[in-house]
Amino acid sequence: MDLSFSLESFRSVDAEWQDILACSDHSSIFLTPYWQGAWWESMGADGQELRIVKFTDGESTVGIAPLMKDGGLITFLGSTDLWDMHDFIVVRGREHDFYRGFMEYLEGEEWSEVRLESVPEASHTLSHLPTLAAERGRRVEQVEEDTLMGVSLPGTWDEYLMGLRKKDRHELRRKLRRLGEAVDYRIYRLSDANDVADAMDDFLDLMGQSREEKSRFLTDERYTFFRDMSPRMAELGLLHLFFLEVEGVRTAATVCFDYNNVWYLYNSGHNTDYAALGTSFLLKAMCIQDAIGEGKAYFDLLRGTEQYKYHLGATGRGLYTLSILR
Repeated sequence: MDLSFSLESFRSVDAEWQDILACSDHSSIFLTPYWQGAWWESMGADGQELRIVKFTDGESTVGIAPLMKDGGLITFLGSTDLWDMHDFIVVRGREHDFYRGFMEYLEGEEWSEVRLESVPEASHTLSHLPTLAAERGRRVEQVEEDTLMGVSLPGTWDEYLMGLRKKDRHELRRKLRRLGEAVDYRIYRLSDANDVADAMDDFLDLMGQSREEKSRFLTDERYTFFRDMSPRMAELGLLHLFFLEVEGVRTAATVCFDYNNVWYLYNSGHNTDYAALGTSFLLKAMCIQDAIGEGKAYFDLLRGTEQYKYHLGATGRGLYTLSILR
């Protein structure tokens, strides 16, 4: 079936975008119009052209392509420094029509490369686009970019612990016991937008302290993005900010997104003076405990294969970059 397409704004397509995500095979916090709009407002650069392309079959919307164009390069909206995954927004069962329509759309654009980064291995993008592009004589390259890590959550904390490797289960219990014996501590969550805004400087300070890499990552531009994005997402009920305090001092923090029965551990930080107490690792484990208590199905630790993720029982799935070249 031939599809028609139109260029839209976030406002004009917001409701349809949300409806399609609700009936799509693949959804994540990074595919929501809230997240993508927040990124574009803060991080969209000069020279980048927004391309929100809506595809319809004459009766209904089949899918949305959130793109940007910079010269001859077409990419997903966003960047890999702040996004852990990308994809198209497509109605379940209409994937083949959508991807055919997307290739038709490209015929009317001037481009030298379509580079689609951070596509999860189960995405229909990887199973449809390479064949359709090759049929049109385009060169296709696909490379593994990174690994997404996560934990399928059982019904109870005890079941989760029993699912860990024996050594990891013993070590987690030991660290929790030692923390409770050594210091007076508390863990709490901030979800109100004003509370999140007031505490975001402390989170960013802990984030910068935790590793030199994170300190370099927090440029003025990214700092502003976190400050603007976090209360906005919290106001929508999509973000929780956790702290672990020791003797009244905030020693570790995490930002978790809460979307579609999944929690996403987006970023974290800790005061290295308290590293011997394992506060950073333990706070992440307690976030998993909270997610289980709220009946969530999955705890997504996102991209990267840091060892602590394996200790928390996470398993990996591939993340790919797909390029179509003229």
